[in-house]
Amino acid sequence: MSDGARVNLPPSDGKWDYEFDVVVVGSGSGGMTAALCAHDLGQSVLVIEKSDQYGGTTAISGGGVWVPCNHLMAGAGGSDSYDDALTYLKTATRGMVAETRLRAYLEHSPKMLRYLEEKSRLRYRSMPQYSDYYPNLPGAKSGYRTLDPIPFNAAELGDDFAHMRPPQPGTLIGGRVAMTAGEAHTMLTKERGWIALLLRRMAKYWLDLPWRFRSRRDRRLTLGSALIGALRRSMLDRKIPLWLQTPLESLVTDSRGVAGVIATRDSRAVRLRARRGVVLAAGGFEHNQSMRDQYLPKPTSAEWTVTPSSNTGDAIRAGQSLGAQTALMDHAWWAPTLFVMGREKRRAVFVERALPGCVLVNRKGSRFVDEAAPYSDIVYAMYADHEKTGANLPAWLIFDAEFRRKYPMGPLLPGMARPDKALPAGWLGKVYFRADSLEALAQQVEVDAAGLRATVERMNGFAATGDDQDFGKGSNPFDRYYGDVNVKPNPCLAPLAKAPFYAIRIDAGDIGTKGGLLTDEFARVLRGDGQPIPGLYAIGNTSAAVMGPSYPGAGSTLGPAMTFGYVAAHHLAGV
Repeated sequence: MSDGARVNLPPSDGKWDYEFDVVVVGSGSGGMTAALCAHDLGQSVLVIEKSDQYGGTTAISGGGVWVPCNHLMAGAGGSDSYDDALTYLKTATRGMVAETRLRAYLEHSPKMLRYLEEKSRLRYRSMPQYSDYYPNLPGAKSGYRTLDPIPFNAAELGDDFAHMRPPQPGTLIGGRVAMTAGEAHTMLTKERGWIALLLRRMAKYWLDLPWRFRSRRDRRLTLGSALIGALRRSMLDRKIPLWLQTPLESLVTDSRGVAGVIATRDSRAVRLRARRGVVLAAGGFEHNQSMRDQYLPKPTSAEWTVTPSSNTGDAIRAGQSLGAQTALMDHAWWAPTLFVMGREKRRAVFVERALPGCVLVNRKGSRFVDEAAPYSDIVYAMYADHEKTGANLPAWLIFDAEFRRKYPMGPLLPGMARPDKALPAGWLGKVYFRADSLEALAQQVEVDAAGLRATVERMNGFAATGDDQDFGKGSNPFDRYYGDVNVKPNPCLAPLAKAPFYAIRIDAGDIGTKGGLLTDEFARVLRGDGQPIPGLYAIGNTSAAVMGPSYPGAGSTLGPAMTFGYVAAHHLAGV
């Protein structure tokens, strides 16, 4: 799609190349959910996807959904209430989202989940210990609202599996073996039985000889791959067409509203009529540097995101060309990211920061945030600190030899499994830095040595008492979820005392942008005057996030994308 999105009138000859009731733009979990639901409500549906792979950002995600009052809670021993969830969301979103949208999410997300579990191949399990991201806010819960997808067998997809976007290497054991969120937690925090679990998962992968001869990828799909695999199989069951390498070029309007789209397929323009409407589910604008420069805090770089390169804001700009409102354009689903040589994209540092024995500092060598805080908050803190001190962006994650031996950090497997001598020689000084003293390490990464020494000594004192008096690392259930259960008194705090010392550069990355087309409680795109654009719907990161500037819990991206896909399909069908 060109930078200047075009608005087209219906074909002058009155002929369309193809006609459907609903055209969905984007093949992530939101778009697929909208397609499945629209089909089941009697609509003919087409899904178009810009990339040569389906799954969008969902396919590389954790695959979880955040659904208060979900039907799986009771069986897992949990409970919830609508009022608690609404109180929590209203507090977390800080008045930046219309209450009608919040209520729509809380009303329909449990219905969406139950529908998919009953009518599709998708299955979830409740996560009793996975706390909301802000456990101290009123209405928060210590677990059960986040759900983890049940593994899905890739063989069920047949040849179509080859076109699924592969998961991020960081979500796989050794870059190969799939694990669920629950399994990852057990292994990372070294809960009882973690070694046996690791060996079992590795053995199952390597002993699956028929599949090993076919693919390097694990047939046991987990996380976002399980979610996309199950939804894609459900589309195949219904024979819903999915056209890859078919980018949106423009929206087509008539006197009533949006009538269809023009897309490119096989190097030619195709005119696609959407009798009921168009659902824009094409992700955000994180790979569009000009849009980042226009909207996001500075500095910003498309190189720092971990999302698919096809997320360039095409659908957002198409909506803007029709006079659509936008909101939250200066916000993103932030996540600290690091550089890995030889990889197309950065790697997000989601959970390793919570482990004991590391500290995140600016160029003054000073801490500025609870390292175990939600990943989105880490980047908000980086920008706030940079505005205050001018000494952030990048930040540096510092850890010692004991941390290096026991825990993973980005592309570095624990040293007990892959010591420094087994790492690629070119990584030292680029991916990670190492020195025999904190002062020498500080010099390498251009951090103030005295400041770093003082920070580490203060942090070591906190480790001894278990009380981080500066930022409270490990003081709440969310922090402790990924702490080492064997470290006392605080599973998130341990001294940095053993040489050599290590540093990894941390950039202000993201897993998607939050800003997009403003929608109402039915997922309809709103014009500048607040009225809906007939026939146009937006969901996922193409729409302004219903979660506002916050990240209430794991699955707060996919849950709304899928829920408002479900809502849009019902509204399109008039039910």
